[in-house]
Amino acid sequence: MKKNWLLSIGILLILSLFLVACGGGTDDKAEDGGSEDPEFLSFLTGGTSGTYYPLGGAIAKIISDETGIQPDAVSSNASADNIIALKDGEAEMAFTQTDVAAYAAEGINAFDEPIETVLGLGSLYPETIQIVTIADSGIKTVEDLKGKKVSVGAPGSGTYINAEQILEAYDMTMDDIDAQNLDFGESAGGIKDGNIDAAFITAGTPTGAVEELQATSEVHIVPVEADKAEALIEKYPYYALDTVPEGTYGLEEDIDTVAVLAMIVVTDQLSEDTVYKMTKALYENSGDIAHAKSEEISIDRALDGIGIEMHPGAQKYYDEEGIEAN
Repeated sequence: MKKNWLLSIGILLILSLFLVACGGGTDDKAEDGGSEDPEFLSFLTGGTSGTYYPLGGAIAKIISDETGIQPDAVSSNASADNIIALKDGEAEMAFTQTDVAAYAAEGINAFDEPIETVLGLGSLYPETIQIVTIADSGIKTVEDLKGKKVSVGAPGSGTYINAEQILEAYDMTMDDIDAQNLDFGESAGGIKDGNIDAAFITAGTPTGAVEELQATSEVHIVPVEADKAEALIEKYPYYALDTVPEGTYGLEEDIDTVAVLAMIVVTDQLSEDTVYKMTKALYENSGDIAHAKSEEISIDRALDGIGIEMHPGAQKYYDEEGIEAN
């Protein structure tokens, strides 16, 4: 009986030593900040008719080719919805606007409380606020939108907030228009079919949905006048002056407007090493991205307009390259 008891104690001691050894290995790995890269990531983009979705696919290919990590570019309602999805663990990386990311960090507008688990990877290119209509609509100024059916973006998108703030600069509110919550493709189709009069579209130019509208109609972009733009920028510093160039959508002259910046955000659940590799792959191979926006993506502006905490992996890369926020 005593021998059996001693044998049992011996077995328990051996098992304890084995478990402690395993636990020590895990702790060492965590302290090193290392972990295996995920094989696949969900990369939330935007609507299929905007810039985010095709650009997301092109960026995903670069990251996959350079790192072996395979992001899956998925269409979504963009910006605010993307950040909420990352917070809820439904994806690992996403596009958003710099202004919307700042709202998330502060817990304002579309966000009930500050979100601290979504971090910055880097800025990409200007997101131009385009107030789109057609020449026959008679809409020449922002004030002309009063009483008109106007798309202000898909629910949860940054476009809605941009529309609200630009209307505010003209002493208008959503109550002054017949607001429609449509995505870019639906907006262009609605203008074409006469179901709506105009649409706010926040996206890199040229935007696919607007190009499709141009194929059947004479596109007109409503300008944001200089004094209104300056007042907007003074109140909301994440805006910048921008122009829709002559020739875009067949325009006969430059159209003055404003822009925010597109950026990539990631969940804090991704390791430092994984995000470092993805950041390095993106900015060192931006010229190989198979999209027109590749010309505007540069490490020199990677920290522009960002009002949220950077992921340690991204920050490590920028520190190595000597890149600081402007």
